[in-house]
This record gives sequence, structure tokens and C-alpha cells, in this order.
Amino acid sequence: MRVSAGHTPVMALKTSSRTDIAPFYVMEVMRAAAERETSGSEVLHLEVGQPSTPAPEGARKRAIDAIQNEILGYTSALGMDSLRERLSLHYRDWYGTEVGPERIAVTLGASGAFTLAFLACFEAGDRVAVPTPGYPCYRNTLKALGVDVVDVPVGYESRFQPSAQILESVGPIDGLVVASPSNPTGTMLLPGELKDLIRWCKAHGVRLVSDEIYHGITYGTSAPTAVAEWDEAIVVNSFSKYFSMTGWRLGWLVLPLDLVSPVERLAQNAFIAAASVSQHAALGAFESHSELEANIERYGVNRSILLEGLPQAGITQLAPADGAFYIWAQVDHLCDDSQRLAQEWLEDLGIAVTPGIDFDPDQGHRFIRFSFAGSTHDVQETVHKLVNWAAELPAERLD
Repeated sequence: MRVSAGHTPVMALKTSSRTDIAPFYVMEVMRAAAERETSGSEVLHLEVGQPSTPAPEGARKRAIDAIQNEILGYTSALGMDSLRERLSLHYRDWYGTEVGPERIAVTLGASGAFTLAFLACFEAGDRVAVPTPGYPCYRNTLKALGVDVVDVPVGYESRFQPSAQILESVGPIDGLVVASPSNPTGTMLLPGELKDLIRWCKAHGVRLVSDEIYHGITYGTSAPTAVAEWDEAIVVNSFSKYFSMTGWRLGWLVLPLDLVSPVERLAQNAFIAAASVSQHAALGAFESHSELEANIERYGVNRSILLEGLPQAGITQLAPADGAFYIWAQVDHLCDDSQRLAQEWLEDLGIAVTPGIDFDPDQGHRFIRFSFAGSTHDVQETVHKLVNWAAELPAERLD
């Protein structure tokens, strides 16, 4: 209880325990980097998990046209019919699989998609398996909804992806979240591995939620989609990464037919609808293939620079970077606290990276995530500075 200025006792109001979740530490890195830039110092940005390019030209043109000629009011909670139909065609074009538009729900980013999917599928007290390292918002959103998160440690031996064999050791579960390509590791489930996981989920009555927001950003092998193998799988995707539209906050779900109405009701009450101008813009994004593929070519160049350059700086233990725009690097031979190492690099070298604790509460202190979504200049300069920095370290620190 506290006392106001007029000496009237005021009862302290409670805060929900649902807010007792970890912060997103990369935001702290971004804040510190911005402060450094404000002071006039250079920052090489390898911390941000988003494209450094604007929305493609086709999206921008569609948005301008919609602003000038459309009312831009609410759409259906499941999204504009024209966008759902275009997404259906996308699955036929990219994956050679049929996904009817009636199974697609347009959402307020992938984050909104995960919230809707988790609300529709899981009760408080259900057990949902989440591989670690992994995107922290899976764990934190599930926890906020009262779901018991079952961390599934994965490492080099399984290419930082779960397997049916690993899942046998976690006990009974109600759901499994997978990501391919993964944030932060960049590793992918190969077609046979995805099929094995789906067989396991079918046999054990486990709901599969597949995060596919980095599809299209791969190097050599395309990522398979879960819906090509199982109609009961839930797929989450987004216009943020491949389509370079993070700030437009637009994603989508591919749902089993029996979940479409439940998700629609939840969306009506939680969000009403995704922004209509973003939905119009998304239609134009599909008209910008060559521009988007040029982004992927640049990511590939940046990826090669890091894969070749980091070992020259004594950073040799790297996860296979199959897709996305990340390198997951083990750095515990340099420092036993990756958050402290990231701070050192920012303060001394002007290099901004993300410490691994965001993605793995147990082992993340041993890892750092490098994002190569930014400019090739930043990536080249980062390698140059780290190589020079490592050359000045005592030899035993590089062992």
C-alpha cells in the first residue's frame, strides 16, 4: 500500500504473472548501438535480424495506389480474399503442393500468427517442446499463455535441429515447434528429417507448428514445407524476411481446416484484422521476384565472407548456415560470457552482435549470433577488425 499526496491510502494494483518472462536482449544491443551512433561513432551492424533493404518496389507501388484509391478499412479477420488466393498460388509455385485459400489466415506478422496458433491449439498446462537454441518468443509467448515449455537441447550432433530420437527422451508432449531455417543457427531440416518428425508427431498425437519465415533464404538446397507432408501441420510464415517487409507487420498461417474457424474467432477478438494497406502491398511483393532474389545473392556473398573470415579470427566452431541470414558461433574459448564479449566488441571495435543468451538460457553464454542481413561493407569490416583483434590476444585465449 502506498500513500498519495493527500495522505489517502492507495492500494497497490497487481501485475499479471504472465509478464514474468525474459526480455529480448537483442533490443538492448540495438539500443546500445544506436547510442554509440548518436555520439558520432561508427557501428557495424551484425545484430539485427531483419533485411537492410526497403520493401520491394512492387509492394511500395501497390501501397501508394491503395492509399490513393482505396478506403483501407477493416478486412476479413482472415485477410483479403485476393491475398489468400495469391498465397495459395505461392504454395503451388514454390513447393508444388496444393493449399486451398480457405486454409490460409493472414495475420499481424508472424508474431500474431504464433499467438493465434498457440491459443487455438494448446491449453494452460499443456506441454510443448521447443528446441534450444531457438527463437525466444516461442518460449516466452507459450509461457505467458500458461503452457509448460519443454526445452529440447540440440547441438552439433543433430545439426541444431530436433530428431525423432531426441524427442523420445522428453516425455509426453502435446505440441512441437520447429524452425527451418532456424533463428539463430541457420540450420535446416532436410526433407527426410522433416518426414521423420512428422511421422513421430502422427504416431504420438503431437501438434506440429512449423516456423517457415525464412523460406526463400537458402543456399543450395530449398527448404521443404511441412504442409506438403501433413495436412494437420500448422505453418507460420511472414512477409518480413524474404519479402523484406518487417515493419509492415504481415504474416500468415496455413491451418488444418478444423482450426480455421477457431483462429478466425480469436483473430476477430484479438486483432480484428491485419493492416489493409500492408495486405495490398503484399500483393505487389509477389511482382518483385528479381529484386528479392538480388537480396538473396547479397546475403550469400556476406555469408561466404563470414564463413571464410571468422576462422581467421580464431572462431572456428560454426553451425551449418543452410539458410536465413545468421551464423551461430561458439566463442567460449574467447570469453565465458558472450554478453560481456558482445559488449567488448561494441565498445572497442564498433561491432554489434547478439549474445546467445537470447536463444538458449542454459548454453547461450557460450555463443554469439552474427547476422549478415546488412551491408557487405559492414561484414567485410567486421572480419577485418576481428582478425586484427584476435591477432593481439594472448595465444592461450585462442586455444
